[in-house]
Amino acid sequence: MTDSRDRTGERESALPRRGAARTAKLASLPLGIASRAVGGWGKRLTGQNAEQVNAVLSAKAAEQLFEVLGTLKGGAMKFGQALSVFEAAVPDDLAKPYRDALTKLQSAAPPMSARQTHRVLAEQLGRSWPGRFAHFDDEPAASASIGQVHRATWHDGREVAVKVQYPGADEALRSDLRQLQRFSRLFQAFVPGTDVKPLLSELAERMDEELDYLAEADHQRAFAKAFEGDPAFLIPRVVASAPKVVVTEWATGTPLAQIIAGGDKGTRDLAGRLLAEFHYSSPARVHLLHSDPHPGNFMLAADGRLCVIDFGGVAKLPNGIPRQLGEMTRLALDGHSDELMRLLRENGFVREGSELSPAEVLSYLAPFTEPLATATFHFTRRWMQRQADRLGDTRGPDFRVGRSLNLPPEYLMIHRVTAGSTGILCQLDADIPARGIVERWQPGFAA
Repeated sequence: MTDSRDRTGERESALPRRGAARTAKLASLPLGIASRAVGGWGKRLTGQNAEQVNAVLSAKAAEQLFEVLGTLKGGAMKFGQALSVFEAAVPDDLAKPYRDALTKLQSAAPPMSARQTHRVLAEQLGRSWPGRFAHFDDEPAASASIGQVHRATWHDGREVAVKVQYPGADEALRSDLRQLQRFSRLFQAFVPGTDVKPLLSELAERMDEELDYLAEADHQRAFAKAFEGDPAFLIPRVVASAPKVVVTEWATGTPLAQIIAGGDKGTRDLAGRLLAEFHYSSPARVHLLHSDPHPGNFMLAADGRLCVIDFGGVAKLPNGIPRQLGEMTRLALDGHSDELMRLLRENGFVREGSELSPAEVLSYLAPFTEPLATATFHFTRRWMQRQADRLGDTRGPDFRVGRSLNLPPEYLMIHRVTAGSTGILCQLDADIPARGIVERWQPGFAA
């Protein structure tokens, strides 16, 4: 056990708790981006190349985005992580700075002090908590939006991961999400084709679940039981849990972000196939949907299994994925516009009073079924960019159709997780047997 005294210069807490301080940091984002835009116009007037000026502005905006969202942690960082899976939709000429900044948000953040960590452990596991470990490493192995992870050895010799929630995380989440909702239009520019406002609303609704590590531990136990012995997946078992601390078996592997950045084709295809199968099979196998699909939550173990290491965001689906979703997907794929329109209206997907034609709706939805039209589909950034451009073009027909459609509340989480998982597949540039996976696990599609 390392010394519990703070190291020289170490901060007591890495999570700013005062609302005014956090609000000021978040407010600096639109102000900073606006000032850089003005400066950019000045450089262009002096004759500098517009493309070079845009590149510099994009890089600096991305740098500030990471600095503010990453150091604040809480809801700001959680929002950044949620955005990161849509990085593939960013146009190529702007992609690299945002890609680098958003990828950092998946795992990087300043740690809290050893003293603060020990205080939380004493509150959650009791004052005799050191006796439950043969060794505890005070240096965090990973840091995320509302907690950090320490590597340790349990008293029985098992290597474990100890996730400790930041003090004040609840206050930070509430404050951040209120402020971020005010700036939702600004963030829309970072991820074209993604509707940011509902994403923020959903994060706010899930806040209490994210903060409850006891519920997270229960979810992880359910997944571990359902996938136990599966040669394709590894879910670390829960060793102990408390409201703000959860201890699980330690797992090692290659982070998905690393595979995205430099993995060979075979590894990227394997990771993508397993991610898709995990996403589609979980509602049928566990009656739960892992609803936090960003690369920081997944690793590829040395034996080829996909390891899932975070269950803070989980949606309950006691009846699995609704059968109607599979039926509508099949109808769109097969081009049956009239029957598709009937099902969409019956299930609340078309706004009251809209005058959409079945042909228009089919034209809008058909591109989303492209990955299911062949036995294997190549998910690419360019494909996702085309979808984002199509949906975000205010002068195009699909923009008008999209505004006339509605996403019922029971489908919101399913839609976002599917979109997020698809974003990761495009980042992986992977060839996936998506049709076979959907036929096996999505009710209503194969019938």
